[in-house]
Order: sequence, then structure tokens, then C-alpha cells
Amino acid sequence: MEVQLKYGNEDLALAFPSKAVEVRHIEPRKEVDYGKVKRDLHSYLYSINRQVKDVGIAISDKTRLCEFPLFLPLITEAFTEYGVKKENITFYIAYGTHPRQTEQECLNSYGGTYREFRFVHHDSRDESQLELLGTTSRGTPVKINKSILTHDLLVTFGAILHHYFAGFGGGRKLLFPGLAGYDAILKNHSLFLDFKKRKLQKGCQSGALDGNPLAMDLEEIDEILPNKLEIHGILNSRKEVCEIHFGLQYHHFRDACDRYDDYFRTGDSTQYDLVVASAGGYPKDINYIQAHKSIHNAASFVKDGGTLVILAECRDGIGNQAFMELFSLGGTEGIFAAMEKAYRNNAGTALATLEKAKRISIRFVTSLDRDSVSLMGMVKTSPLEAGELIEAEKGTVAWIANASLLYR
Repeated sequence: MEVQLKYGNEDLALAFPSKAVEVRHIEPRKEVDYGKVKRDLHSYLYSINRQVKDVGIAISDKTRLCEFPLFLPLITEAFTEYGVKKENITFYIAYGTHPRQTEQECLNSYGGTYREFRFVHHDSRDESQLELLGTTSRGTPVKINKSILTHDLLVTFGAILHHYFAGFGGGRKLLFPGLAGYDAILKNHSLFLDFKKRKLQKGCQSGALDGNPLAMDLEEIDEILPNKLEIHGILNSRKEVCEIHFGLQYHHFRDACDRYDDYFRTGDSTQYDLVVASAGGYPKDINYIQAHKSIHNAASFVKDGGTLVILAECRDGIGNQAFMELFSLGGTEGIFAAMEKAYRNNAGTALATLEKAKRISIRFVTSLDRDSVSLMGMVKTSPLEAGELIEAEKGTVAWIANASLLYR
């Protein structure tokens, strides 16, 4: 049978034997009532016992879109109808450690709202933008963009997603690490590493909030940050918002995560000799840092010693220019030794890459250069070679159309 799998903005056709199995998520039905979104926001505004004249809204960057051109006008209309002036509505792009977008990328991501309202491009390295609010019990400084503290009302709007070491993205992550200081972000991310055992922390897994030291640190940070209204979107594989959930407290965020689990977490423990997986196309495969999440998910469906073929274009390259330097530090032990002295961004991703490359063979259909792929412990593979691997496989075979979504 022929299967079309996403690669960037294209489809790649691969032939699979009849014995092959598709491993899939449950696709959410699109049930958003746009009028109800505005009514719910109005209800919240009229329920609070204080006047709102100034609003700050944190949104994600191009790597985690949430149909912003459609929903941002609904949200801003709700505020202006309530009496908030347009000039008193400010959007904050929660880049975290990601690079700043171009003007065209912002227009593509946010539509006409980007021209009509004030947008702040957060720079995690600009200390003059930051204010320290406290320190967590694990030693993470809660250093945040100080401008968000000036608003009568703080709002976050973005997609709920699972995250391979933070448990879940969206919600509280739009403020921290999204609008946090660079060093503070690295301190939180360093909790992914168990320096004593020279391993990745066992509890840092997709969908894990309890027993996950990094996620628990984020929960503690959430208690230090200002009160906010969270608007969570649940997306389908076509990146369409299917459900909207409002929340005021951390347990509302967890409720939205549980709802996400209903669709995208599988209880099937089957593993296969060969798995062919697409990251889901652009922007899920925009760069290696983003595509790695799909590699991580898909690898869990591969037997020890088996093979994963991953399709991820990575048109923007690695996503962090310093990332490849980590692989020249002397493998896992060398990275841990260096990170004890000074943690570097995406060190956990490098270690997770090496860990998977030791357990299974990873064949990478990508635009990344062959040397970079090899340095990460993988083999660059053409679509033709991927087809030959499928044809030659004598064991069990599966494919995943959107590995960015499906997890265990």
C-alpha cells in the first residue's frame, strides 16, 4: 500500500507491505463555538471585582501556532467591547530561547492583528527587560519580563502540547520559560539531567507532571508568577483549534492536559522492528530542535536494536547554532562533565539524541547535511533508501503520520 507522509510542506509517498500497521492518535473533532469563546471571555471580565483598563497577552512563536489569525481578533474584540482601548492591549511573543522572527513570519503567524496592536518581542538575554520575583526550592531564579507586571490583566493564549521533558507545553510555559531570562531558563532545563547517575532524569517524560522535577519546578514558578487567565487550545493534526478551555488556576491547566491525553496518549505498549515516522510537516519539522520531539516519541515504538526512519525537513537547520558543539565534547560523559561546569541550552536534547542512537538505528530523511546527521549518531537517508529499507524488512513494520502528536 502507498502512504503519503508529510515532509516540510510536501508529501512523500512510500510503499508499505500489507502487514504494516499504522500507529495513530485519536483525532479531535472541531467543535469550537467562536461566539462562545467571546461570551466566556466576557463572563470572566464581568465576574472579576476590579476594573480592567490594560491587558497583556502572552502568545507563542511560529513553532507552536494556535490559529492566531482567527482567534486573536476574537480575543481583542472581546476586550474592546468590554471597554479596553486598543492602545492598551499588548501582545508578548514568548520566544524563550528561540530566535526572533522576521516581520513576514510574524504576519504569517498572527495575521492582521500584528499590524493593529503592539507586539513585544521578548529577548531572554536582555537583562534590562527582566525582574527577579523569587527563587524556587530547586534554585531556579524566577526572572521574568518586567513589563507583564504592569498590566491590570495578564492573559496567556496558546496550544496545549506534550513536551518530551517538561511533561506538557503551553499554559504556564508561555510565561516561563516563554518570557523568562536566559540563565533562569537554563537552570530550569538543567533539571532534566541527573548529574550523579550520569543519566537523564527518569521522571522527565512526555505527559508527566507528577514526579517530574522540571515540571514540578515550573509548577512552583507558576505560584510565584502573577495571576492570569489562561486560554488553552487543543489542536488536531491539521493544526486547527478544536477545543478551547479557560483556566485561572494550575489545576485548570492540568485538566486541559488530561483532555489532551484523551486524544494523543496511547496505552498500546507494542514495539516494532521498523517504524517509519513523519514529524508532521512544517512547522513541526522546522528545525532539528523541534523535530527531535517527534524522533523521541517515535523511538518509543521501536524495539531495542530496531530501526526508526524519521522524515523531518529541518529547513531552518538545527535551530541552535551552538547545539552541534555539544557532540564534540566526548559523548555522554563529556557532555555531563561540561554541563556540571556550565549548563548549555539544549544539552538535554543532545544527550537524549545520543541515548536513542545507542539503543536503535535512526535513519534520517532531512535537508540537514550528512556530516551533522552523522555527528548526532544517525544516518542521512534518501526517500528512495527509506523505501528500500521498508521493502527489505522481514520483521514487524509500523508507520506514524504525525509523530509530533502521538506519545506513550
